[in-house]
Amino acid sequence: MAPWLALLPILLLLLCMTAFGWSAARSGMLGAAAAGALAIFAFDYGTDGADFVGPLLEASFTAATILWILFPALTLHEMQSRSGASEHIGKWLTSVSDQPAILVLILAWFFALLLEGAAGFGTPVALVAPMLVALGFSPQRSLLLALIGHAAGVSFGAVGTPILPLLDALSVDSRQLSLTIMLLHAALGWALVVVVFRLAATEGRTGHWVLAPLAAFLFLLPALALAWLTGPELPTLGGALIGGVAFIALVKWKWPVGARPVARAGGGVLLAALPYVLVLAAILASRTIAPLAAAMQAFVLEWNLAGRFGGAVMPLYHPGTLLLLALAGAVIVRPASRAVIRASFESAACRLPSVALALVSVLLLSRIMVHSGMIDTLASAGAAVLGSAWPMAIPLVGALGSFITGSATASNILFGGFQVAAANVSGFAPMLALAGQGFGAAIGNVIAPHNIVAGAATVGLVGREGAILKTTLPVCLVYASMGGLLLLALSAVW
Repeated sequence: MAPWLALLPILLLLLCMTAFGWSAARSGMLGAAAAGALAIFAFDYGTDGADFVGPLLEASFTAATILWILFPALTLHEMQSRSGASEHIGKWLTSVSDQPAILVLILAWFFALLLEGAAGFGTPVALVAPMLVALGFSPQRSLLLALIGHAAGVSFGAVGTPILPLLDALSVDSRQLSLTIMLLHAALGWALVVVVFRLAATEGRTGHWVLAPLAAFLFLLPALALAWLTGPELPTLGGALIGGVAFIALVKWKWPVGARPVARAGGGVLLAALPYVLVLAAILASRTIAPLAAAMQAFVLEWNLAGRFGGAVMPLYHPGTLLLLALAGAVIVRPASRAVIRASFESAACRLPSVALALVSVLLLSRIMVHSGMIDTLASAGAAVLGSAWPMAIPLVGALGSFITGSATASNILFGGFQVAAANVSGFAPMLALAGQGFGAAIGNVIAPHNIVAGAATVGLVGREGAILKTTLPVCLVYASMGGLLLLALSAVW
């Protein structure tokens, strides 16, 4: 009976978000209230002041560290959009080649991944899908290309935001975890490029077969190297930037444009891309120059309550601080009007309250379930049912979390502790379990109703979201299952 009771808050969250269409914030608050009641009456959770305040403080603290990244990331995105920089980059990219297959890979793979690494939270789909429609693709195909094309980078979207809850769930080296997650994507990410390439081909936009593996290699290899060198902040952003530049250089050399002139990468394009270069440089320097890293890590803010609740953050080493520095540098080098800067900050700030409420509510649900023992109860039950086959289910659980919440970050919040507990019960390496969670949460974005609905609105497909899900669901299930098989193989040698 206990496992079913422990599952009730999550089922309630799922029901409210999918059947009733409630927001993540409203659903999370109801789920947290249910979890609190069950914790007290069914799991012997304490009732003193610390037991009530501790989980809320932890949820608020973790939400603040995530918002610290999101605010400058959203501000940067708003400034790029309002100043015309994103449009400038997009137009230049579409002028690189006269082959539709090449343009699809540039936009739906590299550019979508770049936007995911810089801003995340649905930005790639909202911007790239309309650009593909402008190239002549059908609205449905354009949305599918944008959804699937950015999925391999979601694990490290918004400068590594989804990894923060995983690091909270287990004390593990961030570079080791990032490298393991990226290894899973590196082993299987080529399949997503092939799907993107084949989707383009079914509309008659054919191209040379070598383009797909070339695009996969040029993103996945630098992303893997950056995960190893720097940790979670740069694999997607840096891999897309480095790989995209290399891909464009190669296709312009190997498949030059015919009679149609190609716009050169003049100062306008370079200035438009400057903020992303500054972010890449700032994080690379802070992660690879040992004396600088040590100095930035020396200052730590931490708190503790009753010896059971607490948190810590390194303000100078935090990616949000580095994003703010890069943003300031971009404003100095590429001055924007005061109106654009003010509007960008205001727009980003206006989006934060709803995001903050959603984060705190889901985090509160998670922390109550962890401290009351519900997560351990669920983990024991799940591991007992699947036994040695448990690794197969890990990415599917991560994908389910993204489907429920619409966010890889929220999925990692919801199931990070569960994955660690289940791994301990089943004898599986907890770090591998977290890697599988991060991997599965990323591909779950292609079936998240929030993403599909928002993307459908940008290309005029409101009311036809079911047709999109019908195509993305098999992609998600196959990719997550392949990741599960890989985890199962790794468990034999880890």
